Amino acid sequence: MTKFSPESSAVQQLYNTYPFPPEPLLNEPPPGYNWRWNWIAAYNFCTGRKPATENIRILDAGCGTGVGTEYLILLNPHAEIVGVDISEKALEIAQKRIQQSGVAANHNHPISFHHLPLEEADKIEGEFDLINCVGVLHHLPDPIAGIKALSKKLAPGGIFHIFVYAELGRWEIQLMQKAISLLQTETKGDYKDGVFVGRKLFELLPENNRIVKREKERWSLENHRDESFADMYVHPQETDYNIDTLFELIEASGLEFIGFSNPQYWQLERLIGESEELIKRGEKLSDRQRYRLIELLDPENITHYEFFLGKPPLNKINWSEDETLLSAIPETHPCLHGWPSKSLLNYDYQPIHLSDAEYNFMQACDGNLTVKDILTKVSADLEIVRSLQQKQLIILTPNPH
Repeated sequence: MTKFSPESSAVQQLYNTYPFPPEPLLNEPPPGYNWRWNWIAAYNFCTGRKPATENIRILDAGCGTGVGTEYLILLNPHAEIVGVDISEKALEIAQKRIQQSGVAANHNHPISFHHLPLEEADKIEGEFDLINCVGVLHHLPDPIAGIKALSKKLAPGGIFHIFVYAELGRWEIQLMQKAISLLQTETKGDYKDGVFVGRKLFELLPENNRIVKREKERWSLENHRDESFADMYVHPQETDYNIDTLFELIEASGLEFIGFSNPQYWQLERLIGESEELIKRGEKLSDRQRYRLIELLDPENITHYEFFLGKPPLNKINWSEDETLLSAIPETHPCLHGWPSKSLLNYDYQPIHLSDAEYNFMQACDGNLTVKDILTKVSADLEIVRSLQQKQLIILTPNPH
């Protein structure tokens, strides 16, 4: 039987008291999609191409009550899915969730769960092509040990999706966490008491209090559930990052940083784009310096970091060569809402309006014809094809011949 450290035992007790995430169990598959949990979409984001196979292994590292696991099962019908978590209560709910919604019964590949701390991932057999670790590493007593353990389980050519907290956007949360802890000197570890203390503080503090204002503006909708409130304000173990400490964590993994999975937030133009002079100065900075500048200028919106790491060799392609693009086989992106239509939502649920040429090209993408074949049938050109690929409206498979 696994023996947990005191810090890990405290986290385990929190999630046994308040299993997280608290989303209700459904009697049908969950709606919509998160493209980061779709192997084809995630691999395409990281490499610019469709993966060579869909018969893969996926690890949901810190799966909690199985909200993400359920989507991983649903969105990856050819994958073996493995979930691991420190809370036995959360794991019970995760297993019930995937049974009750029917996603487990409709999945023809193995699904398993393990009650383990992430630092002991080596106890799980085999390697994984996709590791999903959302909101977990920052709750480990030693996040570097955790990311190293998981990185060893990533197969060559595999990708690793991570979500960790950012310190600047969570400043008010940190203040409330410390205040609750001070008032729990004699009841530390009693998480229901911690929720009581925290809710009482929010009730008593004036409306113009900075902590109260931030809670109402940003977090109150999710925090009406005690599970979410406890996860945010009463957690016994949390490490928040800035760009500098984030990349120390990434470098410790020994993996390649592929990029943020919400790249729109990391464009300096959205903040200072109206000043050509400042943009030119920003272009002289390294990528990491630009990221640091963005979080310093926009702390309210940078509450977390979500990103992909990869283990070489990663077969990346940019489709700059015309002949390579012409011989590729295109298909529509697996995460589009409202397709087929000229007005739809893209992989990130952003509205898209297609031109006639774009729509006609996408209509012809059946997964068999090459780009060259389709361009003989519809009125479009390579510029349109590249644009569709860059917008992640189509996914391309290189032609091996």
